[in-house]
Amino acid sequence: MKKHSFLYLHSVLVIAALFGWALPSAAAQDKAPVYLGLDAEFGHLTSTSPLAIKMGILTAMEEINSAGGVLGGRPLQLIERDNRSIPARGVDNLKDLAAQADLVAVFVGKFSPVVLEQAPVANALKIPLLDPWAAADDIISTKPANTFTFRLSLRDSWAVPAMLSHLKSKGKKRVGVMLPSTAWGRSNEKLLQAHGKTKQLPEVVGIQWYNFGATTLNPQWLSLKREKADSLLFVGNEGEGSLLVRELSELPDAERVPVVSHWGVTGGNFLKLVGASLDRVDFSVVQTFTFEGRSDPKTQSVVRLASQLFKLNSDKDIPSHVGFAHAYDLTHILALALGIAGSTDRQAVRSALEKVRDYAGLIQNYKNPFSPTNHEALSARHVFIGRFTSTGTIARP
Repeated sequence: MKKHSFLYLHSVLVIAALFGWALPSAAAQDKAPVYLGLDAEFGHLTSTSPLAIKMGILTAMEEINSAGGVLGGRPLQLIERDNRSIPARGVDNLKDLAAQADLVAVFVGKFSPVVLEQAPVANALKIPLLDPWAAADDIISTKPANTFTFRLSLRDSWAVPAMLSHLKSKGKKRVGVMLPSTAWGRSNEKLLQAHGKTKQLPEVVGIQWYNFGATTLNPQWLSLKREKADSLLFVGNEGEGSLLVRELSELPDAERVPVVSHWGVTGGNFLKLVGASLDRVDFSVVQTFTFEGRSDPKTQSVVRLASQLFKLNSDKDIPSHVGFAHAYDLTHILALALGIAGSTDRQAVRSALEKVRDYAGLIQNYKNPFSPTNHEALSARHVFIGRFTSTGTIARP
């Protein structure tokens, strides 16, 4: 997205927050709103994921409110908080949002370390926590009975084998790994150790750790090079991902190994940060959705509405497509759950989320997005390995 487009869009969304966007239909304007919360890393300077999530929620809310709202004509209204990617702040924000009357659920952001801390608090507060991005496996319990967290997103245990299989398809046999020193990194370490024993996948020859905010990743790469790594699997966000690509691009041709990345890099201004260096590195990334190449009526309708709401030129101006699409579908599923619950009682909403049936969403047709034994709306079949286009979107292979 061009800089001026991003600044305009940011201004539009600031105004939206001040005036309670999305606007209710005329029939619902005199009824008390039903609130949705959003706690994400709005204060993180290079992250676009909270903006994308917010746009997806607001686009779905506009459709719902224009169709008459929920619970007999009540409009949905969004309340947001900024956790700045700090777990303790995220927990405080969740408690603050939970104190709001008629707030039925809280959406979360990209950073797994924040959401991992919020999930048990949501259980204690008995408020539905809706995850449209954060991928750490432990966010969602394998036995979700009575838990309040629901995810419509990727999970690390789907991403890791997809990334290893991609490197295998390129003929690579010795994978070096770079992980952040966070709960997200540890989540991926456990999975890599398990998959590293699978003979059908490339061998993991070494794991190197780094801290968010690192100013160089050369020491980590040199260590993996000594282990004769012929490829790299990277887990991280746009800042460190762009640093890795810039440093690899300066190496001789023979030393520039292929890189497959977890999707954190797509939740920020990666292309702006990496610049022309990307042209000199074979770089791929895990994804679950892209508007690129989509021409079906549902997609076109959503893009038209988002373009009208946020004054966009096309879907290419929507940042972080996965965040938008996941949040959009989750908002509609929540609205359907409210219809089943018949009230804003959070326990009733939580139970109703497990009973939603047959929603035709942006990503897929959901026969039963959640159930008492499954709080994951997507599956491994939605995962693909894509590449950045010149406009910043992700193209399927």
